[in-house]
Amino acid sequence: MCSVETTTDGTTTAGEHRRNTALGFTLLGTVQAMLIFTITALSVPLPRIGQELRLDSSGLLLVSAAYGLSFSGLLLFGGRLADRRGARRMFVAGLAVFAAASAAAPLATAFVPLVALRFAEGVGAALAAPAAMALLRALFPSPAAYRRAMATWGGLNVIGATAGLLLSGVVATWVSWRWMFTLPVAVAGAGLLLATRLLPADRPLRPATATAASLDIPGTVLATAGITLASYGLVATGEHPWSSVAVLVPLMAGVVLLAAFLAAERRLRDPLLPPGFLLRGHDGIHRTLALVAIMMSAAGTTLTFYLLVLYLQRIRDWSPLATSGAFVPYTLALLAAGRVVGPLIARFGARLVTAGGLATGAAGLLLFARLDTGTAYPTGLLPGMVLVPAGVALAFAGAGVLAVEGVPQRQTGLASGVMNTATELGPTIGLAALMSVAAAATGPSPANETATVNGYSWALATAGGALAVAAAVIAAVRTSPSIKETE
Repeated sequence: MCSVETTTDGTTTAGEHRRNTALGFTLLGTVQAMLIFTITALSVPLPRIGQELRLDSSGLLLVSAAYGLSFSGLLLFGGRLADRRGARRMFVAGLAVFAAASAAAPLATAFVPLVALRFAEGVGAALAAPAAMALLRALFPSPAAYRRAMATWGGLNVIGATAGLLLSGVVATWVSWRWMFTLPVAVAGAGLLLATRLLPADRPLRPATATAASLDIPGTVLATAGITLASYGLVATGEHPWSSVAVLVPLMAGVVLLAAFLAAERRLRDPLLPPGFLLRGHDGIHRTLALVAIMMSAAGTTLTFYLLVLYLQRIRDWSPLATSGAFVPYTLALLAAGRVVGPLIARFGARLVTAGGLATGAAGLLLFARLDTGTAYPTGLLPGMVLVPAGVALAFAGAGVLAVEGVPQRQTGLASGVMNTATELGPTIGLAALMSVAAAATGPSPANETATVNGYSWALATAGGALAVAAAVIAAVRTSPSIKETE
């Protein structure tokens, strides 16, 4: 149980318990947001990193993607470790790896050590993120309280990504990009100091969980290698055509390994990802819909960041600081949506809130699709800067509640690993597909800025249409009245 103050007779007061629960949630939520913050932390200063380290486009691609590749590739294994070895133990271990890599990364003076340390950051994050959600379940054992906590938890990923974008613009303007690692080190250090005081202790390990076989090492290797290679192939489409060796070889190898992983899991007694976890029963259907919503919301958010940064800096010639300032309303809308999402889920249910959030985000993306080379910020960009974050905040929160509905406590780490994997893969898959739409609209070498912006518009419109379709499907699917969506 959590470390709390006691009265003179050794009991804990209700007020003290609530306070320590709130502090534990704050610690876990801050760490989760920081793990996502680190994904976008180098987004704006990436060109300056390339100049300083003399990197070509392929080098910049690896610097940008290394953290996400290891993070997404190891999340399923991290979830299994949290369930089998203890959530607090793995949370501390992951934070220790993440903190050490983040502290060393600013000292890197060459390409190879920087990429290696970003990769190591992702390894630590893949251990810490599923463990954090498993600890959240232990902090809130009541199903109703856990749903309320998950409604808030779902929006933390978007807040973390947005904070990374905003701060990276400020840092790129005033100080070295190396300072972007300061906040991750500070948060990880605080987590290491406070974990044993604020977070529930692990239960003693059972003998049956102490064997290497229970961790499904072959499945882990196949899943990690498959996700990492396929993700790298998709990321490489930003620099190479789909038909190139740089894209096809890792992408096809990843697909083959993932197919082998799925086939192997069906024959194992205790698989890394139980085949029925996503599709079996009413909860499994809701869980699958939730993961689709998470992937598409993450993809829409990433596309918004990516294209609007390009548009403002390359087309409109805005500075990095001004570009970050343009996203301030985005952040305010996120925070405002986070304040109301809990009551909305309590009143309308997680499924309908998820569908409504997707529809709202779709409206914002379709407004962005009206971009031209002279779009005015107040009338052309600001409405989307409010609708997209409000929508994805609602969608993430509702989907987070749906994704853990009916999950037994012993599989909370697995559920978190699956959710975080969807969060990571959504932008990778979505950005590759949607930028291909943009390229098809403009051709391989856009003739002018108007053609480039036209490509952006097509990508944004496609993303908006996809979110609208997903919203309609999720709103229409009613599986079981036994699921207490309004609790």
